[in-house]
Amino acid sequence: MGDISYKRHLAKTITWRAVGTLDTVLLSWIITGNPFTGLKIGFSEVVTKMILYYFHERIWFKIAIKESRRRHLLKTISWRIIGTLDTVLLSWLITGSPLMGVKIGMLEVITKMILYYLHERAWYRINFGLERRKRLRNE
Repeated sequence: MGDISYKRHLAKTITWRAVGTLDTVLLSWIITGNPFTGLKIGFSEVVTKMILYYFHERIWFKIAIKESRRRHLLKTISWRIIGTLDTVLLSWLITGSPLMGVKIGMLEVITKMILYYLHERAWYRINFGLERRKRLRNE
């Protein structure tokens, strides 16, 4: 699989960040009542979350859990822990309110776990970056 897996992980990182940022912007806007605060929080996460997500993908690439639904559920949980901590800290810093950070982070737990699981299931069906799986399916 070699170098191509890096391209897959980068593509997954970008698509997830687009979905995740939109969710964060909307939730932050709803909770704070301020669209600009929503944008600040959502877009401040772009860099931190892409870096964290990329390394999360690299680690999970090496974990030998084959069964897809179990694997996707465990990845969903591990990523949500990391992602929520990042959101809570950034929201707290931007709003100046630890309570606001916790509110945004806790609501995000629900929406992001559902969205992440669906994202994983979609990528499971895509062969991009998995040359070996493409060959096996074509045989």
